[in-house]
Amino acid sequence: MIRTRLYRGGELVLSDYPLADVSDYIEDDEATIWVDFLDPTLADLAALEEELSLHPLAVEDAVHEHQRPKLDKYDSHLFLSAYGVSLDEATGELSTREVKAFITPRALVTVHGEEFDIGAVEAHWDKQPDLMSRGVSFLLWGLLDTVVDGHFEAVQQLDTAIDTLEDDLFDSGPRGLDIQRRSYELRKSLVLLRRAVLPMREVVNTLMRRDLEAIDPTMTPYFQDVYDHVLRATEWTESLRDLVTSILDTNVGLQGNRMNLVMKKVTSWAAIIAVPTAITGFYGQNVPYPGFSTVWGFWTSSALIVGISVALYAAFRRNDWL
Repeated sequence: MIRTRLYRGGELVLSDYPLADVSDYIEDDEATIWVDFLDPTLADLAALEEELSLHPLAVEDAVHEHQRPKLDKYDSHLFLSAYGVSLDEATGELSTREVKAFITPRALVTVHGEEFDIGAVEAHWDKQPDLMSRGVSFLLWGLLDTVVDGHFEAVQQLDTAIDTLEDDLFDSGPRGLDIQRRSYELRKSLVLLRRAVLPMREVVNTLMRRDLEAIDPTMTPYFQDVYDHVLRATEWTESLRDLVTSILDTNVGLQGNRMNLVMKKVTSWAAIIAVPTAITGFYGQNVPYPGFSTVWGFWTSSALIVGISVALYAAFRRNDWL
């Protein structure tokens, strides 16, 4: 599936025109072209490869998945690779969606799979009609701003999930295994998010280099805002990783403390139960002893059992063993 847009004079003048018409509009100095490919093949991109002088290596990267976030510079264009993300709040699992873009002076060509919501990018463009006159720089900013906003939203959701996990950490109920599972899931999501966010610092910073002349100077403050969001998302992600590690260590420590408390109580009760066992065992001998076959012997043994057991119970309670 292919989607197209044509901007001229800061206005959207045409949408969803045939790909073959790109060659007619690309010669217009006042025109800005956007072409979007959904899961294209090399053959699909061949139509634009010669028209826009796209480098074969960039075209190959565009159709192959699992590229790292990057910005490559070629003689006639730039090639961008980035990842949109979303978090499943129920499971804490992070999913990524790859998007690539060819950036030329008068055209932006985006390539992505079904998972990437290109409609959100279009909606972002449509909300800023006063910036449409900035051409490709505006389109590129809208794409990056949407992607980075998704990163920031995912970090906020992970922060909320970790706060909830911290509250559950000191719950009196036996939830150690559940907390450990959720902690590992959140940690895995943070590692995946870091892989998507961290390289974006270099990508946006490179775009703002004056010697590259990749963007309209009037759009620099907008890209600076995107860069600020990237930095905040990166720093937030790093702090959350440390926090999840701390939660895992704390959970292990709490489980050890709970185990010690259980063992302390079991040992205390075992000591109390050992008293009647020892006394009745002594009086169960088949030899004569003081009190043998007498009533006072029975009452003496019973009194010893009760007295010593109560004394041990009181001592253990005083020392917080029970």
